Amino acid sequence: MTAVTGMARTTTFETYASHDELVARVRAGELGPDPATQRIAVAFTTRQAVRHDGRGTGYRNEVLSLRLGGAVGSCAVEPGALPDRAVEECVGASVAHLLEHPLPPVRVAALDAYLMHVAPHTPQNGARPVPLPAGTSLEKSRARAKAVVALLDLPAGATVLVVGVVNSLLEELRSRELDYVPCDLKGGLTEWGQAVVTDAPAETGRCDALLVSGMTLGNGTFEPLRQHALAHGKQLVMFAQTGSAVLPRFLGHGVSAVCAEPYPFFWLDGGPGTLHRYGGPSPEGGR
Repeated sequence: MTAVTGMARTTTFETYASHDELVARVRAGELGPDPATQRIAVAFTTRQAVRHDGRGTGYRNEVLSLRLGGAVGSCAVEPGALPDRAVEECVGASVAHLLEHPLPPVRVAALDAYLMHVAPHTPQNGARPVPLPAGTSLEKSRARAKAVVALLDLPAGATVLVVGVVNSLLEELRSRELDYVPCDLKGGLTEWGQAVVTDAPAETGRCDALLVSGMTLGNGTFEPLRQHALAHGKQLVMFAQTGSAVLPRFLGHGVSAVCAEPYPFFWLDGGPGTLHRYGGPSPEGGR
């Protein structure tokens, strides 16, 4: 068990040294009901394209989501990469069955749904809620970026490896006088014309901390980054729409903080929402 210090209280919840250990415990029914008895009622994908007003570049998102009881687990995928049959294969299937599905995003979404079902994002489970105000897509993106970047405890001039380029995150890092290396499998350029590298592990050595999308869970690139952070004592902050209930389970094992954002995501409507933070600096400045 690992004690996690929140804003005003200390909560205790179980964390794991590896993804395989976590999945094994879930399969064994040690974290809640037997996953063989838990069936997915609804499966759906969410697809969007966005270019915020005033921004010169845009992007696309595609997310697989699975509903278990009142919980929704999600995993982002590269647009067009998920076959249509995947959604149908998930409906009515047990979590145990989906944890063995050949497609990694299905396995991640199923694990996320199960963990959201047994341990939702509440203060009792270690989460610190952060209100996300209503507003335009850009206003909400910037508000989320502030909540995410606040989980880094770095001096001005430090360099952050950003895996999963979000321009609002880069903008917030710039406002805090932090340098960064933008990395994304799609490559391309940032809003400021900087080249986006595509090989995250190759860039870790020249960075002081890592700011990483939960999408790395679904594409297989999370584990090398976690191992690097653990081996070198670097901060690894995750911003997680993918695996929002999964990633807090690695706190203290390479992951230093998580900004969890379960479905529905900030970009789906203009109303208020809630983010859930785990770990990171306290409001008084300590860790």
